[in-house]
Amino acid sequence: MQTRMREYRARTGLTQEELAARVGVRRETIVFLEKGKYNPSLRLAWRVARELGAGIEEVFIFGEEDLEK
Repeated sequence: MQTRMREYRARTGLTQEELAARVGVRRETIVFLEKGKYNPSLRLAWRVARELGAGIEEVFIFGEEDLEK
């Protein structure tokens, strides 16, 4: 999975800590999401995208290899 979280977070001026607080997770979760090392639940992906002012598919990019797992 690829993510554009860092890019969208920069646009909104949110820190990792602020985004984490808004979506109800720890900052470390945001770090792992931004590195593509953690696949979020649909609920978390929706919350993150909403806070970043984007659609889920704009923030989280799944390739064919991600869908086969």
